[in-house]
Amino acid sequence: MGGNLINYPDDCGTPTADLLTVKLMFNSVISTPNAKFMTIDIKDFYLMTPMERYEYFRMKLELFPPDIIEEYGLRNKVDADGNVFCEVRQGMYGLPQAGIIAQDLLTKQLNKAGYHQSKITPGYWRHDWQPISFTLVVDDFGVKYVNKDDVKHLISSLSQDYTIDTNWEGTRYLGLTLDWDYSQCKVHLSMPGYIENALIRFGHKKPDKPQMQPYPHTTPTYGATIQYAKAVDTSPAVTKAEEKVIRQVIGVLLYYGRAVDSTIITGLSSLAAAQAKPTAQTLFLINWLLDYVATNPDAILTYKKSDMVLAVHSDASYLSEPAARSRAGGHFFCSANVDDPPNNGAVLNISKILKAVMSSAAKAKLGALYINAREAIPMQHLLEEMGHKQPPTPIQTDNSTALGIITNNIQPHCTKAMDMQFHWLRCRDAQGQFRYYWRPGPNNRANYWTKHHCAAHHIEKRPTILTAKFILDALRASTNRTPATYGKGLLTTTPAARAA
Repeated sequence: MGGNLINYPDDCGTPTADLLTVKLMFNSVISTPNAKFMTIDIKDFYLMTPMERYEYFRMKLELFPPDIIEEYGLRNKVDADGNVFCEVRQGMYGLPQAGIIAQDLLTKQLNKAGYHQSKITPGYWRHDWQPISFTLVVDDFGVKYVNKDDVKHLISSLSQDYTIDTNWEGTRYLGLTLDWDYSQCKVHLSMPGYIENALIRFGHKKPDKPQMQPYPHTTPTYGATIQYAKAVDTSPAVTKAEEKVIRQVIGVLLYYGRAVDSTIITGLSSLAAAQAKPTAQTLFLINWLLDYVATNPDAILTYKKSDMVLAVHSDASYLSEPAARSRAGGHFFCSANVDDPPNNGAVLNISKILKAVMSSAAKAKLGALYINAREAIPMQHLLEEMGHKQPPTPIQTDNSTALGIITNNIQPHCTKAMDMQFHWLRCRDAQGQFRYYWRPGPNNRANYWTKHHCAAHHIEKRPTILTAKFILDALRASTNRTPATYGKGLLTTTPAARAA
C-alpha cells in the first residue's frame, strides 16, 4: 500500500521501549538472583490484523496474476481506464495505521493473559502476579524471568494467535549481541560487524595510521593569559551528495554510539550541530570520525551485578563550543547506595550543548546538573517499577559553588538567569529525590563527555568505559559460542502447531 497516499485521521504512533529501558532491563536481569533473559519474536506482525476502518486503492488489471483475474472475475470489474478498485479489510505492509492496529490487538491479547504495560514507561510490561516482565519493541520481546513456567505461559498466550520464534539464550535483541555470563553476574553488549558494514557502505578504508581520537581537540596555548575561541569555519559548502553522506554517517553512527560506544557521542554532537550547513571542514571531520571507528571497531559495553541504585556524574565545560556556548556531560549507571558509588557500565551518557550562554563556570555546572537530574527522574520511576527501591539518587559534581547553591549553603545574588534551574534542583533536594555530593574533577567520569580530548586522554579513558575484546573472546571460547552461531536453534511455534 502507498502509505503516503492514505489519509488516516487517528494517531498512528505505537508505544515501544527505548534503548534506555532495555539497558536498565539488562542490569535488572544480571542483578536479580536466578533471573535470566530470553527473547520472543512475532512473525508477520503487521499482516492480517482486522480493521474497523477499511482502506481503498486502485490497481491496473495487468498487474494482477492471471489466476487471480479468473478466480475473481476482474475483467468484469475493471473501469474504463483499466483500473480495478480494491477494499482493504485486514492489515498489510504500507498502511500508516498497520503498526497501531497490530499493537492494539496484541495489547488486548496480553491483557487477557494478565500482562499490562506500564502507565509511566512505554514498552515495559509486567504480569499481574507472576515474577516475569518484558520490554516490547514492535514485535520483539526481551523477557526477564526466574521460572521457565512463567515464560511458557507467555509463549502459550501468544501462540494462540501468532507464529512466534523463541531464543532461550537471549543472545540477540534490537541489533545487539548479548553475551550472558551468569556465573560472574555480567552481561556484555556488542554489535560485531556493524562498523565493518558501515565502512563498506560509505566506501571508507581503514587509515594507514591509527586514529585514536574521534574529533580533533583545541590545542591549548600554554603560558598565555587568554585562550581564544576556535576560529569560525570559512571553508566552502559541500555538494548535495556530500551533504547527504554526512547526514547518513551521523545517523548510522548515532545508534552505535548510544548502544555500545559512547566514546563517539561528543564528536557526533558537534557534527550534528554543523550538519544544517555542512562545509568541507565538516566532511573532513566526518572522515576523521570514520577513521576512529575503523581503528576501534566492535566496542564492548559490560554491565555487572549491582544494588540497582541509580547513580549520576554531572559535569560541564565552560565556553568550549562555538558562539560562546558550554557543553554538559552526564554519566548514568547502576551502582550501590554508598557515599561514592562504584562505577558500572553506562546505561546513558549525555553530551549536550547548552542553548543559553552561561556567564560563569558555576552556572554551566548548574545547567548540567539540571539537565542530568531531569533525565534521572524517568529512570527512577522505571527502576521502582522493576522492583528496585530507590534512595535519593546520588549526583556527583566537581564544582563546589554549584553544590553550595543547590544545597542552600551559598546564597547567590547574581544568578537571575539560573533561578528556575537552581530552585528546581533545591526543590528536588528538599523532597529527598536527589543527593548531591562533591568529588574533585579527576574523579568525575562525566568530564569525558564535556569536551574534545587529545588522543592520549582517549587511550587512557577508553579501557575504563569499554571492555577489552580478549575478555569477551575468552568467555565465548569457554562456552563454544561465536557471533556467527548466535540466533541459531530458534524454536518456532505456530497456532496450528500449538493446536496439534
